Amino acid sequence: MLRSRPPFPGPDSDVLVNISFRILSHLPLSWLHRLGGWAGWLVYRSSPAYARRLRANLFNALGREDDAVLRAAVAEAGRQALELPWIWLRPAAEVVASAVRTEGWELVEQARADGAGILFITPHLGCFEITAQCIAAQIPITVLYRPPRKPGLQPLMEAGRARGQMRTAPADLAGVRKLVKTLRSHEAVGMLPDQVPGAGEGVWAPFFGKPAWTMTLAARLAAVKGVRVIYTWAERLPQGAGYVFRLQAPTEALSGVLETDIAIINREVERIILQCPQQYLWGYNRYKQPRGERAGADQGAPGEGQGQ
Repeated sequence: MLRSRPPFPGPDSDVLVNISFRILSHLPLSWLHRLGGWAGWLVYRSSPAYARRLRANLFNALGREDDAVLRAAVAEAGRQALELPWIWLRPAAEVVASAVRTEGWELVEQARADGAGILFITPHLGCFEITAQCIAAQIPITVLYRPPRKPGLQPLMEAGRARGQMRTAPADLAGVRKLVKTLRSHEAVGMLPDQVPGAGEGVWAPFFGKPAWTMTLAARLAAVKGVRVIYTWAERLPQGAGYVFRLQAPTEALSGVLETDIAIINREVERIILQCPQQYLWGYNRYKQPRGERAGADQGAPGEGQGQ
């Protein structure tokens, strides 16, 4: 459910990363979002490849050019990066309180009343780091994670995620078994479905009409007996005013057929993203082709965007 590394490259020194995060965590959220907007534009202007990918992915999803959404998406990507120190290192109560409104929590209450395990699926939309913390303040949840590329971020990430009733599971076979066991125990699991999986861990499935190498894990976990799927995301409010935490029921029933369900989950994610397209991480290389994998004949070529 939680992204393991920020979208922008950091300094080479782990010590400098650690110090920078701790300094930034003391700033008000409104300041971080303002600085983040500038940082988003700095990265966009200084990295032509990143800028091309962001524009191409956004155009592909919307089917048109939209300068207002593009400009907002550039700034929102920077805000997502700079809010991480605040989300990870501020007191848990303060972080959860920044979700000034929650919509759809009755879905969780009903699932628990029915004795269901809950699979929370969260796209890279808005402040996806805060969703699991909001859930963990109310009920136990186990989240899938990958270690960050920079070792210096590891203790910061662990501190930020050892909150409330949150537990973690590594992105390996043991971690997957832990998630399945958790769901069978009628508890909650959270994950992000729109990260590019490794070779052998996905299938080609449409994402905004273009083949994307898509993880199978979300569909496999959703197929565990008695599991209820709930989609979540947190909209970032203007001027550091906090977040709206949203929980939504699926609009399509899953079929029980793996590849069909993978495509259904992608469509659900698309619908959620289009509710607030300016806050999705369009600069992420969603269409890249993992080494050793080739698009299936029935899916067609991966497309130009995957090599970016």
